[in-house]
Amino acid sequence: MPRKASALAPGWWDYTTLDPSIIAEAAALTPEALLKLSRPGFTVTFHDTLEDFYCAQALEYIEAWRQATPDNPTGICGPIGPTEQLPLVARMVNALDLKLSDAHFWGMDEWIIDGKVPSVDHPLSFERCDRELCFNRIRPELVMPDSNLHFPSENHEIFEKTWDAGIRCVVMQGGQGDVKHWAFNDPLPRTGAYTDAPPTPEEYRKLKTRIVDLHPVTIAQNARTSGGGNVSLVPTRAVTVGPRETWLADRVSIWQAGVHDNPFGQRLTALMISKRYIDTSVPMSLLADHPDVRFHYYRGGLGTCAVEMH
Repeated sequence: MPRKASALAPGWWDYTTLDPSIIAEAAALTPEALLKLSRPGFTVTFHDTLEDFYCAQALEYIEAWRQATPDNPTGICGPIGPTEQLPLVARMVNALDLKLSDAHFWGMDEWIIDGKVPSVDHPLSFERCDRELCFNRIRPELVMPDSNLHFPSENHEIFEKTWDAGIRCVVMQGGQGDVKHWAFNDPLPRTGAYTDAPPTPEEYRKLKTRIVDLHPVTIAQNARTSGGGNVSLVPTRAVTVGPRETWLADRVSIWQAGVHDNPFGQRLTALMISKRYIDTSVPMSLLADHPDVRFHYYRGGLGTCAVEMH
């Protein structure tokens, strides 16, 4: 029997098509219960202040880059959203005199506009954000060569090959979107073979770096977080790192300060990963099968799922 239609975008899959019992279980989670969802392979950590939250996130960059040697290059795959950690990364590198000649960085994703990624002059360019907030602030004698910075483009096969070039990804960082994605791994449209059911986890896990059409909720979210709510500013397509590359990272860490996803969403994905409720209408739930996933929360951003009229 076909699953119910999405309450958000009827032509797409998303978390509103889940069994109502999962929705209710997630909404009932208190912060204390959320913290207890940790299990082997999945760790939940709370940070009491935003200063501690973003410093801990920045330190993952330092951890990854300090392991790099000429014979063992290492790197980190990092997000745009959150971005507050990026200036802290540059400050830490400079303070530690950390030479990054053997270190690498992968950008997670980028917009596609008229078939191509935007230039770094475009105000919404993710590469521009990474460079301006982090890499351009690192002292020239310390920063890695430009060839060690890997940003996805419309020629995504080039980016994809860097994951097979002998560079170890110590950690893939991410935020979480309203549609429960990491990078732009959104749920798929409800068409063709996926009209009655979303793709199987095995099918979704095979997806590589690719150009995708964005879920309407993702477009609305990026308008809210990056464009002052002006949806017309936000591209409807993007290039994104895939699950295939994600499983090449030693660790996946997700950082939730309460800015990008709401109190319910922050609870739902942790529950599904902890209990292994894997369903591709909630792409983040696939991380239940990764061997080392860590969720970091700002305690003050957890909010409540109780009904409050505003």
